[in-house]
Amino acid sequence: MPAAAPRALITRPEPEASQWVQALAARGIAAAALPLMAIAPASDPQALAAVQRRLADYTAVMLVSGNAARHFFESNQALALMQQAQAAIKTRVWSPGPGTASVLRALGVPAERIDQPAAEARQFDSESLWERVGPGVSAGDRVLVVRGSEPGASTTGSGRDWLSAQIRAAGGEVDFVVAYTRAAPQFTHDQLALARSTAATGGPLWVLSSAQALGHLCAALPDQRWDGARALATHPRIAEAARAAGFGAVFECRPALADVATSIESHA
Repeated sequence: MPAAAPRALITRPEPEASQWVQALAARGIAAAALPLMAIAPASDPQALAAVQRRLADYTAVMLVSGNAARHFFESNQALALMQQAQAAIKTRVWSPGPGTASVLRALGVPAERIDQPAAEARQFDSESLWERVGPGVSAGDRVLVVRGSEPGASTTGSGRDWLSAQIRAAGGEVDFVVAYTRAAPQFTHDQLALARSTAATGGPLWVLSSAQALGHLCAALPDQRWDGARALATHPRIAEAARAAGFGAVFECRPALADVATSIESHA
């Protein structure tokens, strides 16, 4: 029996894209992986290792994504890093949402050390995270933000400016370290053909989880019209980027897998 036609294209980086396809299949939703972002190790592993050795110096460490968590903890025992010194008992681990928190737990970070937005938060992002952790930040606290960067960019990375400003306004200090590199993927001929076909005929929903990743798609197909395509965006800023790119229909939902699955069922 031939495979069912996909109802959605999952554009997250690997391994998340394939994991989401499998999870959606378990719910009876046929999907296909078409990653729009490639992830590689940090260009300066020595800087990353130096910060890992000083983890106990921080009141909290914020992992901006599952990829940040994997590249910060993967080559080390997470529990060993968290307990490398008695002082590390105070170190909390901040997650922007349940997906990253799940990765952290799988890597060995104790669940009781993880802070994340409330389950009922409208969005899983820095703003929702700050609602949970902000009241506990005080003068003298040091927070490490572990994030990604682009090839050739600063070794401290970019992004999370709003969260950094809130920490500093509360009297805290912020350090940054790059744990991984984001880049455009090398699209195959079949992937580009699928993208063109979806743009022209509607077809499956594009599940978009990054405005930067959407930019990679548009750069790979600069002359493509997207008015026949439909997108499911997991944040309002991503939805804005999809509309600006010309997608004919753009829907929004929270980024949790359960919410995405429900939205696919509603719109596909």
